[in-house]
Amino acid sequence: MIVLKGLVVMCLSILVAFSANAVKVTDELDLGGAIRVNYGWKDYANDSKLEFELFRVDVNYKDDGLFASAQYRWYEDIDVIHHAYAGYKFNEEQSIQIGVTQVPFGLLPYGAHSFWFSANYYLGFEDDYDAGIHWKYADNTWRLDLAYFFNDEYADGARYDRYSFDVANTQDSPYEESGQLNARIERDLTTDNIKHKIGASLQYSKLDYLHTVNSQVAGEDTDGYAASFHWQVDWAKWQGQLQYMYYEYDMPDRERIALSAFAYPFEIASSADVLTLNFSRSIDVEWGPISNLNCYNDFSQVFASGKGLEDSIQNVTGCAITAGKFYSYVDWIAGNNMWFINGPGVGISQGETEWSSRLNINIGLYF
Repeated sequence: MIVLKGLVVMCLSILVAFSANAVKVTDELDLGGAIRVNYGWKDYANDSKLEFELFRVDVNYKDDGLFASAQYRWYEDIDVIHHAYAGYKFNEEQSIQIGVTQVPFGLLPYGAHSFWFSANYYLGFEDDYDAGIHWKYADNTWRLDLAYFFNDEYADGARYDRYSFDVANTQDSPYEESGQLNARIERDLTTDNIKHKIGASLQYSKLDYLHTVNSQVAGEDTDGYAASFHWQVDWAKWQGQLQYMYYEYDMPDRERIALSAFAYPFEIASSADVLTLNFSRSIDVEWGPISNLNCYNDFSQVFASGKGLEDSIQNVTGCAITAGKFYSYVDWIAGNNMWFINGPGVGISQGETEWSSRLNINIGLYF
């Protein structure tokens, strides 16, 4: 049934992409989307397969200072909101938006080049979307962000079907997000040949303790904070990214906290240092329909210490391939003690650890 559902969605999306030729509905409204298939080979499991991965719909509106954007995604087993917000642009520099919007923290829009993102994503500090209000100021030199988020995108820590990695309400860790303040500053330093972006971010969050009959874990409402420094440099066709982050959730009598996304809850160290170091090189080519390769190496390490904790490492080497409306990733992901690469979580120890890896090929049609 799942396979049939995926095939139906795939056929419908192809019809939309090719028969509904005009994606721009009006001068103010654009409709778009994507369909992706994925192949994964793992050296730690015998389940290699090519499968439907995603179908998504994008809606974007802009008129006389007003703007709005929304994206909804259907995966093979779940369907989730990615973002949905409306806003107003006061002038060329200032704007405000309300809804499910991206949390301004660290390297933006992503601290990675690959399909797999960095370890920060799985900790809930990269490409995270929550429900709140976000003010942004950006000119040729400075960018300032202030945002307050009332809760996660669903206001329900027990819902594990989600795109963003958020604090999860589980039997062993009964908490959910209940308020978050973010501040971010970035300076653009540009010379004739080199462009630098240097910035810092702060985050303070509140967590509600949700005691239930099924959970006998003692606890109370608590909080957490995170701080990061980032630097991105662009020179010719090269790009480098460096980020250092420290985060801490004040967990009573426990050094772990649960997160969830893509239908699965898992645990991370309640505090850790995280280092991200990425390099990429864009290469213009003329190989039939292929016009560009963006090849990269994205490295991140989570430094965790304490009872039942251990470092997690992720390294992704690959290339993103542009061919017309197709955008694809070919990634080799290697990890040690890392979630989604044969690890029990992020920063979590369950005895002996070993390196695991997978080849991941993601082919997407964007329209």
